[in-house]
Amino acid sequence: MRPQRLVDLLALAALVLLGLSAYLTWATADPGGGRAVVEFNGHSMTRAPVTLALAAVVAVIVTKLAGTALRRVIGGLVALLGAAAIGVALQVRPSVEELSRLRPELSQAVTDRVVLGVGPAPWFALAGGVALLAAGALTALTAHRWQRATARYERETTVSTADREADQWKAIDAGQDPTL
Repeated sequence: MRPQRLVDLLALAALVLLGLSAYLTWATADPGGGRAVVEFNGHSMTRAPVTLALAAVVAVIVTKLAGTALRRVIGGLVALLGAAAIGVALQVRPSVEELSRLRPELSQAVTDRVVLGVGPAPWFALAGGVALLAAGALTALTAHRWQRATARYERETTVSTADREADQWKAIDAGQDPTL
């Protein structure tokens, strides 16, 4: 598989994983006493994973238009975005006080003890960050082998169309079949 395609797939996987981390359960809080368990999705905890994913996808799209040196720089930036997503996934663990600010029913005044749990969302954010880190590193390492953006759209300038048509008429005048 070509490195460009692999980077595209990794960036798409990172976008999906980091996007899912925003909507899946990031943390749960059980206030006890028969009260309902409160779930916090990734978007209510932190908006960083989705923001990092969108920025990285835009950067990967820009690499299609950039030259080799700029691709290496953008690849490094995408790798940094991946490292930031990994950091967010590993460090965002809210305390009871932080959660009680978001949901008053978890406050110390209402309940004596709150049991915190972790949902699957941080793992999705971690996997998305690893995918972004890999995409950035692959971009930086293989930028010199990528196809130029304009190479597939350029015309051959060796023989112009007018010259080719004139050569065909000359071949007919000489009694030759130019279509062979």
